Amino acid sequence: MTEQPFKILVVGGGAGGLELACKLGRKLGAERIALVDAKLFHIWKPSLHEVAAGTLDIHQEGLSYQMLAHDNGFSFLYGPMTGLDTTTRELVVGAVFDGAEEVLPERRIGYETLVLAIGSVSNDFGVPGVVDHAFSLDGPQDAERFRLRMLQLLSLADVRKSHDPNAGLDIVIIGGGATGVELAAELREASSLHAQYGLRHIDAARDVRIRILEGAPRLLAPLAENVSAAATRLLKQRHVEVNTSCRVVRVDANRVTDADGNAYPADLCVWAAGIKAPPLLAEVGLPVTRSGQVKVDGHLRVEGVPGVFAFGDCAWCPQADGKAVPPRAQSAHQQADFLYALLQLPAGTDAGSRAPYVFHDHGSLVSIGSSATVGSLMGNLFKSTTWFVEGLFARMVYVSLHLMHHRAVMGSMRTAVLAMARFLVKRARPLVKLH
Repeated sequence: MTEQPFKILVVGGGAGGLELACKLGRKLGAERIALVDAKLFHIWKPSLHEVAAGTLDIHQEGLSYQMLAHDNGFSFLYGPMTGLDTTTRELVVGAVFDGAEEVLPERRIGYETLVLAIGSVSNDFGVPGVVDHAFSLDGPQDAERFRLRMLQLLSLADVRKSHDPNAGLDIVIIGGGATGVELAAELREASSLHAQYGLRHIDAARDVRIRILEGAPRLLAPLAENVSAAATRLLKQRHVEVNTSCRVVRVDANRVTDADGNAYPADLCVWAAGIKAPPLLAEVGLPVTRSGQVKVDGHLRVEGVPGVFAFGDCAWCPQADGKAVPPRAQSAHQQADFLYALLQLPAGTDAGSRAPYVFHDHGSLVSIGSSATVGSLMGNLFKSTTWFVEGLFARMVYVSLHLMHHRAVMGSMRTAVLAMARFLVKRARPLVKLH
């Protein structure tokens, strides 16, 4: 089945792709702009650790792509990208199934300009057992699977505790980057809340044992040392064990083994040690790096493929110093703004005549539960000045980042109403999702 061609086709409804589709849709309309995604709703990826812990409900937080398409003037096409014909300029959108029943058939979508923003997936680096025995947090479904399994194991541990004083739950998080650190802190907070809802025999601080294994000499290795030190201190205050310079070589059903032969008990294991671009980019014949990212120039054009752009985690974009743009949400947001202006140039204008994209580092923030945040602000806004921030101010800035994303796709008024509604709903429901 072949559908009508679009002037601009955006693939991937993550933070950057959705913001770009919304802005272009409001400008050009649903007949010219379309967004393709394999899911029906959008979740801001930096909040997936809250979904996994149960402190955020995806059924309340998720934003319907169909609703956003209606409100922002773009077309939404439901289904996974499965192929690409750059000669005829057609994207292949795979069939959608409900169990064994085909709900939507495979379609071929024509385009004048294609923008790829399909994000990233976990990189297990070939470590044995990761695929079979570890969870990842690539999307909301992964986070929900982890949450449900954690609920089951917490209930089991509570039953066993009545006759076995050593019973508990061992959670091992492999990777001490932002995802691993935020997840550990959120799980500590969530386990204490779960214990208040009927788990009468569990002492969360003592019986829910959370450990981070990090291969680098310190947590949050890409960030400043003072940020790393503050995060380590706050985690230890929350009874989270941290093992650095620890290279994991195997994951089994109930334990994790490092290169020194140490074995760590693990009822639940989360792999958060790295990301890579989806293999699909190489499979459809695009030029990719060894990590699978599609190669783009300074204007985010895919090398050697006319009419195709890529940005965000799935793209390798060079900077003046030879390094690539880092895979962060702020990068995707900046690149979406850059492409929004670039794709509206008058017909016949050479995109290369514009200045190339330059990444501006505004700093990084890491959430340590709902009451603490650490990080650095300003980045290179003022030459090399970096401000270390911690406490209430840092927390307010962290929360504002999520609200700014919602504002970009929903507008100021609806974002304010939604924020107030969620504040009120939290006062009427359990503090963690229990079902």
